[in-house]
Amino acid sequence: MENPSIMNHVSLAVTNGETSLRFYDRVLATIGASRVMEHPNAVAYGKMFPEFWVHTVPFDGGKAETANGVHFAFFATSQEEVQAFYDTALAEGGDCDGSPGPRPDYGAPYYGCFVRDPDGHKIEAAMWDESLA
Repeated sequence: MENPSIMNHVSLAVTNGETSLRFYDRVLATIGASRVMEHPNAVAYGKMFPEFWVHTVPFDGGKAETANGVHFAFFATSQEEVQAFYDTALAEGGDCDGSPGPRPDYGAPYYGCFVRDPDGHKIEAAMWDESLA
């Protein structure tokens, strides 16, 4: 089967590797993802291949920063996974940026949540729930 995704991978840099890697280890586990590759100063998460990279030192050696208007959305397979993602993110030091629920402005079946990681990067868990249509 051909991969339907248009993305190969995304990367972000964090200011505290230990805190952020613990955060992503636990949060991404709620949607079935885990560490699939590790390099000095970088860890990649995914289910089968490295899709989401967390750099503990930015590639250029500069300061890690967040980008206004950028967020990363992760596939969830159920409303329960969205809730677990949200609950785990908050328990691990993330901040609420939109609690779990329908987002009809994004399409009637859209269900998701938004959180900020410990560095303020905006992340989301979302699913397409046909029962909401």
